[in-house]
Amino acid sequence: MAYQELVKNFNRIRDYMREFYIYGYKSRKAFTNKSSRSYDNERRRVEGWMGDYMQSRRSASGKQIFLTIDSRTISHNPLYQAWKVKSFTDGDMTLHFLLLDILAEKALSFPEILQRLDQALSVFPSPKTFDASTVRKKLKVYAEEGLVTAKKQGNTIVYSAAKPPEGLNEDALNFFSEAAPCGVIGSYLLDQTKSAHEIFALKHHYIASAMDSQVLYELFLALRQKCSVTLELENRKKDGVRVLTVTPLKIRISVQNGRQYLTAYEQQTKRISSFRLDHVRTVKLGKQELQMEEWKAALERMEAHLWGVSSQSHTKERMDYVEFTICYQPQEHYIPKRLLREKRCGTVVQLNETTCKFMAEVYDASELIPWIRTFLCRITQFHCSNQALEDKFYNDLEEMYAMYQLGGEKP
Repeated sequence: MAYQELVKNFNRIRDYMREFYIYGYKSRKAFTNKSSRSYDNERRRVEGWMGDYMQSRRSASGKQIFLTIDSRTISHNPLYQAWKVKSFTDGDMTLHFLLLDILAEKALSFPEILQRLDQALSVFPSPKTFDASTVRKKLKVYAEEGLVTAKKQGNTIVYSAAKPPEGLNEDALNFFSEAAPCGVIGSYLLDQTKSAHEIFALKHHYIASAMDSQVLYELFLALRQKCSVTLELENRKKDGVRVLTVTPLKIRISVQNGRQYLTAYEQQTKRISSFRLDHVRTVKLGKQELQMEEWKAALERMEAHLWGVSSQSHTKERMDYVEFTICYQPQEHYIPKRLLREKRCGTVVQLNETTCKFMAEVYDASELIPWIRTFLCRITQFHCSNQALEDKFYNDLEEMYAMYQLGGEKP
């Protein structure tokens, strides 16, 4: 079958975009998920709209394709372009433009639309006709999408082209499209404006979440309708997929790396857990859950002891207790200010003018370790009720001392 530019399955594009941009640096031979021919087809398709950002390099394993995007030089997320490539045929194109042209003149009933379509098509050398059911389905879809308005006049439904949105705040749309969840919606709206005026430059521009927009949208629907969902979750380490039924409770987005998570109640294990959205392949809406508010209340109680998204245990007896003491110079007043600003669910106690202590009781203390390490040069004491985690903290220090040929002592 000849290569085609059309996109019918976005999940396939999503997989390849992640391989090129997020995981990247795979040669054609190393990409074993699909055949080499499929790899070439998807690569050419991605190059069609991401060519300016695609690069390659050669190594012993072969030619490696990857995307390189510098957030300092772009104003808009280039990955949104993947959502704007649709599957269509010549008939789809013809019907689309004829319908919009016909309905732009005046409101018409369905029989009148069919008559006007036949008149417009009769001028072609080989006249083509559209089945009434095809036109009716297309009008229904366009009405749902807001391209066409359908109003009842007496016993007849008349259709007309919808007016383009007016009074769009382009500055708000610029910010929304790059900073908000499902920002691709703002990108679509921006396409309808003529101005290229931009006032925002983002220091931390997290663009990879664009590929999870459909998953996020369907989860928002489930939250609004208060229903459960069936998830297909991809496990990259085990190269497998598992199916799970959960009740969505909250969407959580990291301000450190832009990663998006679903916090949900698991039906099988009867516990609240979090799932990375980039690991979710499909979302299928299920039945309405009457206990959703009860589980949301349970999550709110848990959040008093959540540092990030991990909730390895749900009982107070199994929580991890973490504390560390830092000492700083009198002129380093920004150190305690930073500790207070970033403490989240922890508590900071000022011991004296140059010493303070941080304490926290959390479900998973391992989430704190990367943050605690940023205070290493000032930590004088560290303790964790999870002995394995405390030992790992000190063992990592010893390895660092050995790497730099230094003699270290425990804080």
